[in-house]
Amino acid sequence: MDSSSSSSFPGVEESSNSDNTSAPPINAGSGSGGASSFSRYENQKRRDWNSFGQYLNNHRPPLSLSRCSGAHVLEFLRHLDQFGKTKVHIPICPFYGVPTPPGPCPCPLQQAWGSLDALIGRLRAAYEENGGKPENNPFAARAVRLYLREVRDLQSKARGISYEKKKRKRKNPETASLPVTPPPPPPPPIGET
Repeated sequence: MDSSSSSSFPGVEESSNSDNTSAPPINAGSGSGGASSFSRYENQKRRDWNSFGQYLNNHRPPLSLSRCSGAHVLEFLRHLDQFGKTKVHIPICPFYGVPTPPGPCPCPLQQAWGSLDALIGRLRAAYEENGGKPENNPFAARAVRLYLREVRDLQSKARGISYEKKKRKRKNPETASLPVTPPPPPPPPIGET
């Protein structure tokens, strides 16, 4: 792959096929601001969408977005693992479950769960923004959700870190509207009048 490629995923080359049967590319914008007028999230979402379209184009046989299923999304996620930078220890590794291992080991590198989760979120949104119906969204398929949960749990155990959902502090609406009254004064000591 040449270094001038704008793909956000290594190994998924941008091609110049004129018979693009996959996902239609998201344009960076027609205004004078170009891509810089979009947020980082929007730019990343556009790159991810275009990269997934290239993956579909490079698929053998090439796939159209309308024929793409959750199984193809899983294939794409597994393909991305070869470019991962997160060490995921296997159960027989002496560093399995150790958050900061003291030395090297031959365990594989994979995409981090958080990266895959964020990627699927962006692709899910891009699919619907490009005319896809929510009920047909391959990125929202049950198999994809289960795969992400499995990756999260595996990586959590292998790396010795917790991916527990952070609890949000919510104000109780009943107590938030009540006025705060100071406590009553203490009773006078016994024997003093």
